[in-house]
Amino acid sequence: MFARLTDVGAWLHRRAENILAAMLALMFAVFILQIVFRYLLNFPIGWTHEISVILWVWLVLFGTAFVVRDYEEIRFDLLYGTAGPRLYRAMAVVTAIIVIALFAISLPAVIDYVLFMKVEKTAYLKIRFDYLYIIYPVFAVAVIIRQFWIGCRAIWGKTDRNADPTIVTSGV
Repeated sequence: MFARLTDVGAWLHRRAENILAAMLALMFAVFILQIVFRYLLNFPIGWTHEISVILWVWLVLFGTAFVVRDYEEIRFDLLYGTAGPRLYRAMAVVTAIIVIALFAISLPAVIDYVLFMKVEKTAYLKIRFDYLYIIYPVFAVAVIIRQFWIGCRAIWGKTDRNADPTIVTSGV
């Protein structure tokens, strides 16, 4: 059963990478289109900038929530690197507790704000802002779950401290 869940998780991770790659490709295409229209045709169009910004926000938050693995994230390596195994685990637990608390405390207000933003629309494409910002609560929940898992693993003594950051594991 556990192997089946692992396979499903790996398949979902690959699909999330595919979605992220598609967003990046679309953002690049829109960016090139913006350059062509602005500088070659002397006809600036605003919707391309809007799409680029929207895709950038979604790339960062969706990617962090579903694609980037824990050991691929940027950490305070100067502090974590000098700590012994027990101190490292304690720091990981304390950090997880703080991050979980901050995100959990802010989550109701974030959800209220995102739902409130249905009254505003983007300038060119008239997309409701609640549709654009809905990724942030998803990101916040993913961070809470991830930090809970990191804290639990640190308590159990199973950390990814020796992960090699030079080994590329993601297609992004």
